[in-house]
Amino acid sequence: MSYIKAEQILPEELIRQIQEHVDGVYIYIPRKPGTRRAWGEKTGYNAELKIRNDCIRNDYVAGESVTVLSRRYHLSEKSIRRILQK
Repeated sequence: MSYIKAEQILPEELIRQIQEHVDGVYIYIPRKPGTRRAWGEKTGYNAELKIRNDCIRNDYVAGESVTVLSRRYHLSEKSIRRILQK
């Protein structure tokens, strides 16, 4: 995560008020409720995992064993079973 200088985005008076509480330290300002993104939403990785998991389920229904799927997708058998349960 990168940071932005307060002087670039906050009014001078607000900066002075913040300095009354903390001076010269980094602070984290959380997102507003309801604006937080889901995990993987920004990178698209979430969608990639859904496609992969759908392929695993389809291969299993087509008769592939958990062991074969584990080797093919480079996942543990436990992970394959977890995907198949959902």
